[in-house]
Amino acid sequence: MSINFTKAIVSKLQRDIADIESNIVSEKNKLKKAQAKIKQLERDMKLSQSHNDLSSKMTRINKLTEEIKISTHSQADLNKQLASKKASLNQHQSKEPK
Repeated sequence: MSINFTKAIVSKLQRDIADIESNIVSEKNKLKKAQAKIKQLERDMKLSQSHNDLSSKMTRINKLTEEIKISTHSQADLNKQLASKKASLNQHQSKEPK
């Protein structure tokens, strides 16, 4: 492989890794926000008087719990992609002449 071709691959892998890391941070932030919202809803439920209000908060908690599951799976997938890209980057960097 030519040096320019290898450099292009390395550059693309570095951009991909940066994008994946950015997505991981974004997913972690979503997760934290959802967990904080669940805690707030749980506190609010203790003060709720009406059945409808409690039901509404429980429904919202269930939706947030689903969002947390999706975010957790997404993070796992992103971590797998990140590991794969880093391994590929290391492989290509070792081929690159110093």
